[in-house]
Amino acid sequence: MRSLELGTLLAAGSPGGASCLTSTTALEPAGGRHASVAPAKFAERGKKGGSYAYEQRYLGDESRYAVMIDSKQSQLNRAEHALAQAIEDGHPLLSRVPHVQVTYERDGAVEHYYDLTLPHRVFDGHIRAGAIDGQPTTRTAAYRAVRDATPANARALLETSPVTLVFGGWDSSRRSRQGRWRSALVGEIVGFVSASRDETGVLAKPEPGLRGGARVDPVGMQINLSKKVMTETAGRQQAELSPATYDGIVKAANGIKPGEAKSASALGLGGIPPTLDQLAGVACDTIIRTHVLSFATLRQMRFGAGVEGDAACRALLAALALNALARSDAELCLRANCDLVEAEAPKVRLDQRGGAFLDVEPLSIDAADLLLSEALAHADKVADVKWSGLAMRVTGNPDIVSGAVDADEASS
Repeated sequence: MRSLELGTLLAAGSPGGASCLTSTTALEPAGGRHASVAPAKFAERGKKGGSYAYEQRYLGDESRYAVMIDSKQSQLNRAEHALAQAIEDGHPLLSRVPHVQVTYERDGAVEHYYDLTLPHRVFDGHIRAGAIDGQPTTRTAAYRAVRDATPANARALLETSPVTLVFGGWDSSRRSRQGRWRSALVGEIVGFVSASRDETGVLAKPEPGLRGGARVDPVGMQINLSKKVMTETAGRQQAELSPATYDGIVKAANGIKPGEAKSASALGLGGIPPTLDQLAGVACDTIIRTHVLSFATLRQMRFGAGVEGDAACRALLAALALNALARSDAELCLRANCDLVEAEAPKVRLDQRGGAFLDVEPLSIDAADLLLSEALAHADKVADVKWSGLAMRVTGNPDIVSGAVDADEASS
């Protein structure tokens, strides 16, 4: 089987090249096919606790119901996180990838955030609301160049935030000339589930089961306290409790009459009997992880470097996307009760147009590093692309970080 080489990416980045590269991997529960997995939960209007996302798909020639185990957005976030970790670890190659850093000071500590992990990448509100060398970010020439980048010349983005070109971004708050960059790399993990059919052959949407949640307190399954003791106990912990949690405990204590004692469950004391009130895992007979890298998307971008230079820049972006993919695929860490393993090696194929495909070897992390190194050296040679790491330092607006609250506080 052929290995993926720089020449392949250069050809795919040139007019008439491959449309896509696709990587497909069969997964299964680490506990075995008999084990269930916990899919991603999504907020559903009017419901508490979240819901699973089911949709009808084809598995081969058969129409089946599939449950979303990890969404496209989540898979991209994992790829970005893998790159960010390598950069923070000082990886000699990936540390050269241009990126934007936002710095906040909070409670005497310095916090750094990057376009790789901020939700809107280089167009994120934290970047736009900050300052560069004392000047508002949006008024600097460097950031204006990034915002003014278009597919006709995306050079400023390539040299400041290439992850925005790979993973997408939308400058949605701008009055005009909004940058809209679709993601060149997409991916997801879905699980196919069994479902019954009615007398007309229509599939019935699966109903998720429920599991019991319980807590055992070895001191006592129920611990009752007076108003005074509960209030004093909460007061001793107040500095480490969120305001919402503390207020809830005080409210529960105020409901205790003199001479009475009531459950101290608000303090996390006592047990909880098993109740069927939480979404259970889902049994899947087939689990598939799929990623698609669109060369057709990359070919819409130009970088002011001529035909050969632009192809080199596209190959560089493709190599960066594949590096992120190799790193994120190596870490099958999704969520509790969703431990998966690869049932077989990933199957990677390159579209050759006209219904033909070329099977290629899946990239290891070492191979992906080598490919990115070669792509960067070639882009430097033919397109004068200089990647030297941190491209933009932004000082975060202190008023923003002072207004940040945790989710439980925001919902109180």
